[in-house]
Amino acid sequence: MFTVGASTMDRDFPAYVTFGGSISIEGQSLGASTLPLGQAYPIVSGENANAANQPASNSSLCLAGSLDPAKVTGKIVVCVRGENGRVEKGHVVKQAGGVGMALCNDAGYGDSVVADPHLVAAAHCSYSQCARLFTYLRSTDNPLGYINATDASFGVKPAPAMADFSSRGPNPVTPQILKPDITAPGVGVIAAYSGAVSPTELPFDDRRGVPYNIMSGTSMSCPHVSGIVGLLRTKYPSWSPAMIKSAIMTTATTVANDGNPIRDETGTEATPFSYGSGHVNPVDALDPSLVYDTTLADYTNFLCSLKLTHNPVQDLPVVALPNLSVNLSVSVLANLLLPLFNAAGEPCACSQGPYGRPEDMNYPSIAVPCLTGSTTVRRRLRNVGAPGKYRVTVTEPPGVKVTVAPDVLGFGVGEEKEFTVKLDVADAEAASNFAFGSIVWSDANGLDAYASGVSKAHRVRSPIVVRTKCG
Repeated sequence: MFTVGASTMDRDFPAYVTFGGSISIEGQSLGASTLPLGQAYPIVSGENANAANQPASNSSLCLAGSLDPAKVTGKIVVCVRGENGRVEKGHVVKQAGGVGMALCNDAGYGDSVVADPHLVAAAHCSYSQCARLFTYLRSTDNPLGYINATDASFGVKPAPAMADFSSRGPNPVTPQILKPDITAPGVGVIAAYSGAVSPTELPFDDRRGVPYNIMSGTSMSCPHVSGIVGLLRTKYPSWSPAMIKSAIMTTATTVANDGNPIRDETGTEATPFSYGSGHVNPVDALDPSLVYDTTLADYTNFLCSLKLTHNPVQDLPVVALPNLSVNLSVSVLANLLLPLFNAAGEPCACSQGPYGRPEDMNYPSIAVPCLTGSTTVRRRLRNVGAPGKYRVTVTEPPGVKVTVAPDVLGFGVGEEKEFTVKLDVADAEAASNFAFGSIVWSDANGLDAYASGVSKAHRVRSPIVVRTKCG
């Protein structure tokens, strides 16, 4: 089971809004309609084009029925993102007689823009880009401009960046497990598409059919990870699911292609609550060198350490499904629960404990949501590469001292070693609302690894998330 976030890639579909003669701002669009270059059209802010009995707050968002055709016909309309769908806004503009739309993010949406198959010439622009357009609109009584869409652009920087729709941590159920696990390309993904429906799937867009579409969502990023899992499963058929998961997580990157940390949609530095262990790197995942092999016993210890006071299945409703002779009642669902197993593979019960703490589950990331004073978590690494010596590098979360013991691990072929991570509160206030760090095991200085013919250094990275304010 993988929890996957969505992020951008270094490809986009540029569209430009040009105004004031030579000022251009860049956005994105898949709209096939492009206004003729050099032919300027009047531009009006939706806020100033409200229909009778419609507040400017509605027309600024280009909500249905909010625009006055007398103020919009033949013009490019500037609409603010929010409330209704992005493509629907263009439909509202088209119905009112507008010829194009500049779709602008507000501060909340920041720099996260999406290429959509708009019904009019359109460009979806970031908050910072649109600030220039709004400044221009306020500076003149006769604003003019045009919209131009171009072919796909590659090598876009910075990338990846987190999508605004990608869910963020912390994990509300078991905060001792960092979520998400990973992020992958989920914005502007080329995907095969049914010609039986329109590219927008909206009721007013019923005449267009395409064999491929550009789609965004975690429903796009998850297949990327599934494909990488299949690749690893093919190369390493004897690996457990946990080993495959670890290889993908510990080789992920947290740095964008401009050399800076991955950003959120607002342009601020993202955190593990956005990307988990980072953005997937399938090439490095094929050669992870070390993996966290989470076993059945680890999951048993974890589940028992949660000390559940009741069976969560009892909270489920009765589910009636068609074509079944029996309803899936609570009693039926209860029979579907899998038994717990100990390290010997024998069925066991939580009453046979003790089973430690949730933080000690052998997971590729480390999360301590309630650190008071000092605590120590345990992890195990298994060597799946050549024999070698690995040294740890620690990036401490602000306000927390981190000590890894031992700080050097030597591995033979297939060998598994245990280490501990001790976390001491140095400044409780600095880590009161979550602080982030990492540990990285590397054979870059391990001469034994190079003597064995290893041609490149390996980095096995685990994020650390700590909070000193409990409850």
